[in-house]
Amino acid sequence: MIINNRKCISRKETGKMTNQMRQTPLTCSGHTRPVVFLDFSDITPFGYFLISACKDGKPMLRQGDTGDWIGTFEGHKGAVWGATLNKEATKAATGAADFSAKLWDALSGEELHSFTHKHIVKSVNFATDSTQLLTGSNEKLLRIFDLNNPTEDAKATFTGHTSNIKNALFTYFDKRVVSASDDKTVRVWDVTSGEEIHKFEFPTAPNSIDISKDGTILVVSHGNFTSFWNAERFDKIKEYEAPTQINSTALHPDKKVFVSGGEDLRMYKFDYETGEELESFKGHFGPVHCVKFSPDGDLYASGSEDGTLRLWQTTVGKTYGLWKCVMPDETVPNSDSTPVKAET
Repeated sequence: MIINNRKCISRKETGKMTNQMRQTPLTCSGHTRPVVFLDFSDITPFGYFLISACKDGKPMLRQGDTGDWIGTFEGHKGAVWGATLNKEATKAATGAADFSAKLWDALSGEELHSFTHKHIVKSVNFATDSTQLLTGSNEKLLRIFDLNNPTEDAKATFTGHTSNIKNALFTYFDKRVVSASDDKTVRVWDVTSGEEIHKFEFPTAPNSIDISKDGTILVVSHGNFTSFWNAERFDKIKEYEAPTQINSTALHPDKKVFVSGGEDLRMYKFDYETGEELESFKGHFGPVHCVKFSPDGDLYASGSEDGTLRLWQTTVGKTYGLWKCVMPDETVPNSDSTPVKAET
């Protein structure tokens, strides 16, 4: 793993001391092909964790705040398109091009069960209590499996999409499922009845969907746009255009900012209320496929065509994880010109 420690160095300019701070992401290597999906656990007694799905077929588990590699889930025989952790980071699930979704023990790395499908599985998602697993596939079907009886057939199957399903999530206290498809729609389903209860239509296929931490806002990226919808009433709240095609967007837990990544290799941060671009940073060497905020909101992760994950600070210059903000009065000269904290 490549770790770039954050440094904040101030200098005097025209008689005033000004902070010269720039975003320096932590770069997590290990994958050998594009990283296509990311997911964080909730905060646990051992911190929080990050899982990545990659076309190399080897999903990886990392410490969420540092990016340190913990382990690799071995068993898929094709590109892995979807990966998720339950809230406690005790279980993981993955979906792959080998026509399977797999359930894993996230503590031991042991494969617990493989759910056979008839086409590529693009999306996996746990219910809040970890007793159900939702899958979305190129069969144009959504399925819910009972993890207390994993050998049984799916307990529910949702039909209606007319093209490949790209992503699917439990929402509304696990009473609903929301799904995005190449058929240019995002659909909402009732878990109990299996019926479609709403359909959002877009001019282009949606690239990603996400739900705000409090479950009230549905976030959809499509073309150069990100739109925000009331997750209960389905009316549009806001829509903003970006300078490039956006492949993924994540809304901060406090709903004050959102971050996006796409085809121009940059990471963008926008003001949620106004849509103003607050920051944009280059770091990846290929298009950004996925972005996600950590559960505490202090960082966000991105995965790219370049085969790396990068961790970015939400507030540049904050001491957090492996980032250390070193100010001039705390440093002493060092032969390699790297600021070093003075002894006290």
